[in-house]
Amino acid sequence: MAKDKTIFVCSQCGYESPKWMGKCPACNQWNSFYEEKLVKSTGAKYEKKKEATPVILNELQGKNVIREQTGFAELDRVLGGGIVKGSLILLGGEPGIGKSTLILQICDKIKGEGQVLYVSGEESAEQIKIRADRLGINNKDILFLGETDISLVQEAILKTNPKLVIIDSIQTMYSDEITSAPGSVSQVREITSKIMRICKENEITTIIIGHVTKDGNIAGPRVLEHMVDTVLYLEGERYFSYRILRGVKNRFGSTNEIGMFEMQDKGMTEITNPSSILISEREDNPAGSIIVATMEGTRPLLIEIQSLTSTSVFGLPRRTANGMDYNRLTMLIAVLEKKAGILLGNQDVYINIVGGIKLNEPAIDLGVILASASSYKNIEIPKWVVAIGEVGLTGEVRSVNLIEKRIKEAEKLGFKCCIIPESNKKLLKEKYKLDIIGVKTIYDAMKKLGLK
Repeated sequence: MAKDKTIFVCSQCGYESPKWMGKCPACNQWNSFYEEKLVKSTGAKYEKKKEATPVILNELQGKNVIREQTGFAELDRVLGGGIVKGSLILLGGEPGIGKSTLILQICDKIKGEGQVLYVSGEESAEQIKIRADRLGINNKDILFLGETDISLVQEAILKTNPKLVIIDSIQTMYSDEITSAPGSVSQVREITSKIMRICKENEITTIIIGHVTKDGNIAGPRVLEHMVDTVLYLEGERYFSYRILRGVKNRFGSTNEIGMFEMQDKGMTEITNPSSILISEREDNPAGSIIVATMEGTRPLLIEIQSLTSTSVFGLPRRTANGMDYNRLTMLIAVLEKKAGILLGNQDVYINIVGGIKLNEPAIDLGVILASASSYKNIEIPKWVVAIGEVGLTGEVRSVNLIEKRIKEAEKLGFKCCIIPESNKKLLKEKYKLDIIGVKTIYDAMKKLGLK
């Protein structure tokens, strides 16, 4: 009897190799290869296909994009205005973050002709019903199918012809044509391809729920994200109530937008004014705290940055960044020591972005600098001050984009003073009720707040 041929597949990116390798040459991941049987294609014999004829692009008539409102304004903004008919959406997130809860609420809010088919390979109909009762779901057009065989799922989709299909989750589905276990690279790739084919041919909107790895990426090959139209991540600390929906790929809109939700006993609720929520508990004004204005897509957010400096017990001081890049923090501390004379060589420095939000924008640099200096000198920064600006290696405060939107957000929430780069202040055309202070260096900014 002939021995079955096998190949080795990278679980991270799907790279195939005839032999096992310790490190994947495509994604540089270690110990990611596993063995799979090589299955020959069982397709039909060669048939003559239709001839493909190129057409002139300028002579084509574009179709109007039909969008369906989800009932969540935050989600519609992330999607670019709503769900596009016939699109394929991938939603990822950690276990317990609220993916199934949000999707079930969307199923309830989708109105109009056509049914919703909810396919679950993880939970039974009774479990879904318990969650639906808790969330107050009363849409009679929701159909449930507890199945993991993709061929049976395809038959159900073609038979019911629903308006929206939910696959929860892609890692539990399997195809008989692939001999590997459900959730493997080959299975996920094959199943997504079949779902995409039936989705596009019948113009059925499909939402796929995916698991994430320990690194926070959606499990399965990277080609999975390339096959779908939209990739969304639901982020947030599992033991906190706030959730952030972030788009990392969107063929029908921007990828810079975020939506904010709060997990409550009745499900996900929208946060329409996140700035007021994120700074609502800042009643007192301790040293080491300041408000910064950051941008998430087209939305300005006011967020509190907290800093704590304390004398190091050990010879090597610690640097801890919660919510921002660690390397960025160490660079800013070096600039603070060199250009402002704040010696932190024997100090542990801790930075915390309040609310569990992760910020990568350089416009928060000035806030980190001022908060650290405030904590070190134990001098309070007035609670009505907002700091905006990128800090360079020479200590200069560099300009940032969309400065007017940031200032208007601070003005709307009642702040009285805004410290911004001098280069941004020269270009301001409107007059604001709050005081605008332009600074060229971090030394100027610290002097304005009495930290020097």
